[in-house]
Amino acid sequence: MATTTPHRTARAVTYQEDIITSSAARKTLAVGRIIIGWVFLWAFIDKLFGLGFATPAERAMLNGGTPAQGYINGIEGPFAGFFQLFANPFGDYLFMLGLLGIGVALITGCGLKIAAVTGTLLMLFMYLAALPFVGEHGTNPITDSHWVEAMLLIIPAVTLAGDTWGLGKWWGGKVGNSWLR
Repeated sequence: MATTTPHRTARAVTYQEDIITSSAARKTLAVGRIIIGWVFLWAFIDKLFGLGFATPAERAMLNGGTPAQGYINGIEGPFAGFFQLFANPFGDYLFMLGLLGIGVALITGCGLKIAAVTGTLLMLFMYLAALPFVGEHGTNPITDSHWVEAMLLIIPAVTLAGDTWGLGKWWGGKVGNSWLR
């Protein structure tokens, strides 16, 4: 009796149209994805070149600036010691790579799940670094803009918003429904 190996059937790739039936909703999600992607990409560009918005030219990374260290060294509160682990050149490059990767993923519509996870982790760290109820900086004792930004990273990933006005469909055809989607 011959033994046969079971054939694996290819799972169909889920696309945005499968879960969001409204064209207007898909376009709205795409605009939101691009906007939050630009927020992250712009932060990278400004910190790299020091365009004078959040980062003056003399503190640009290309001029020897240290974007993560500059922020981390100003942290006060219960997690200040923990964040000192990242107050070094590795932390600067990790931070900048994160901003670039998250921004590019959201703008192109590829790798939204990875961008959602890493971006939410970045937002969590930034939230813990600047707890709203520590000092005079908070306006809400529980939530702040980091929570909003984290949700704006998660929403495109779970709604496959990269499929509309992005490369998400093409990317989905390459990686399927995996964590790379």
